[in-house]
Amino acid sequence: MPEPTSLQPRPESHQATTFRLPKHPRNVPDARAQVRKALADWGLPTELATDVALVATEFVSNSVRHCEVTFALIEVTLTLQSDQLLLEVSDPDKERLPAPRAAGQQDEDGRGLAVIAALTSQWGCDLRRFTKCSWATFPLPEVAPACSG
Repeated sequence: MPEPTSLQPRPESHQATTFRLPKHPRNVPDARAQVRKALADWGLPTELATDVALVATEFVSNSVRHCEVTFALIEVTLTLQSDQLLLEVSDPDKERLPAPRAAGQQDEDGRGLAVIAALTSQWGCDLRRFTKCSWATFPLPEVAPACSG
């Protein structure tokens, strides 16, 4: 079997994309689609894109559901760093921070933050000057060596 001769290039480091959408439930699928498209454009694996899109959907859904600022815009930023992907979802309601809670078997909601914790390296929420920002990091997969032969 031939030895690997070179590493496949990683997607270009420090790429970023940001988009904004009005706070409305009908925009949640659009956020998920835009995240998937950006990650596909960067050449990231489908498995990672699926996890990132799910976490983005949870964060955006939380903003839509809990942000009490009328006519708010939700901002989604993806930043590809050298060894991880950073997802940030911001909204202008600094009074309502995400808080994990235990969901009962019959509850229809309350599991989103547990899902986020299971799919990410780290996650959290920061207060910024005009917004709160829910964020999560995802490790980038190891780059498989290219084989010649």
